[in-house]
Amino acid sequence: MTSIFRTVMGADFDRLHPQLRRRFSVGLTSGEACTGHGVMDRIWHGRGFVKPFLALGGTRHILVPRAGRDVPFTIENVPYTDGFGRETVTFVRTFDLPGGPRRFDAQMVLGPRGDRVLDYLGTHQHLASDLHFSAEPDGSLLVRSGEHRFREGPVDLRVPELLGGQAEVRESFDDTTGRFRIRVRVVNRRFGPLFGYEGSFRATYADVRTSGVRAGLRPVREEARA
Repeated sequence: MTSIFRTVMGADFDRLHPQLRRRFSVGLTSGEACTGHGVMDRIWHGRGFVKPFLALGGTRHILVPRAGRDVPFTIENVPYTDGFGRETVTFVRTFDLPGGPRRFDAQMVLGPRGDRVLDYLGTHQHLASDLHFSAEPDGSLLVRSGEHRFREGPVDLRVPELLGGQAEVRESFDDTTGRFRIRVRVVNRRFGPLFGYEGSFRATYADVRTSGVRAGLRPVREEARA
């Protein structure tokens, strides 16, 4: 048994910076959870027409409807077994923005064939995306999203490229500062940049077998469909 991220990356996982290897080894096998505390240098939005969609997504903790600079944030990566027996790792980001905190929730599981990670977004997991992980030559991690799907009751639809956004996440470790650096960018192929953020954080680790999964971290509804 190993982490879902090591499984999907295979030998490529060993090319990551050692601190990234530890951070993405969180899981039921390691028994570790990871919490990052830091500052987003910038949270940005695209053109004005994007804002209503971000506001709608914000009601279910999908995306962040407000922009800002020097925003304190926390990211919680906690492993648990979901209601369908799958190992799951939380990616819950809380941004301390003026007017109150905003959350961007995701729960990640290994795809059925072990070749991708499924990223369920929001409190009710209405959106699911395929994620593809790779190691860059400098030891940083590159994550790109693939197909997006919308699920609600009997509805199971592929999100057209015209409406969806392609996400690119780059995470690295700065040996000089002892901090992880993260940059996220979501782009629509026709309308251009939609949303993103960049910043840095320090990570701490805890034994999930004793600390558990805090209340409110798991989604309200879980989706079985991959």
